[in-house]
Amino acid sequence: MKNIVLGLIAVFGVLTMNAQAFNGKGDTKFQVGASFQDNGTGIAVSYDKGLGENFSLGLGAGYVLGVEELIGADFTDRFNLVARFNANLSSVIDLGDHIDIYPGLNLSLKQFGGHLGARYFFGDGFGIFTEFSVPFAKYDNTELSAAQLLNNQFVFAVGAVFNL
Repeated sequence: MKNIVLGLIAVFGVLTMNAQAFNGKGDTKFQVGASFQDNGTGIAVSYDKGLGENFSLGLGAGYVLGVEELIGADFTDRFNLVARFNANLSSVIDLGDHIDIYPGLNLSLKQFGGHLGARYFFGDGFGIFTEFSVPFAKYDNTELSAAQLLNNQFVFAVGAVFNL
């Protein structure tokens, strides 16, 4: 039993020593998690590919599931597709191999905005992320209904991230 415990500790140690939050050009990440905003919660997914030492481009999508019935949101209100740009700062501010902080910009079907996220990797292929996003400019400048505000307001997401 003692050998099994020591073996597990050794394997965990090797996995965590090899973790890389962002490797630069060619690095790929897939994130899936839950999103939280006024009037609903949903699913958020994203895929990012490193194009340089400290930046990546990607795509994201979200669908708001737990929408309050009173606001009458249909599929087009609930779904959002996003193009993303990230500035991956882990090597710039010397955070180590396990953590990546990434501010960025996003252009979506609903708005132009920004996001700030963080990833922490437990091992070489798996970690957790959290991300906050806000709109800077909305495509419709009129007063929006509660359904139109979905994906057009402050959104918080948390979930799992995978190295591909």
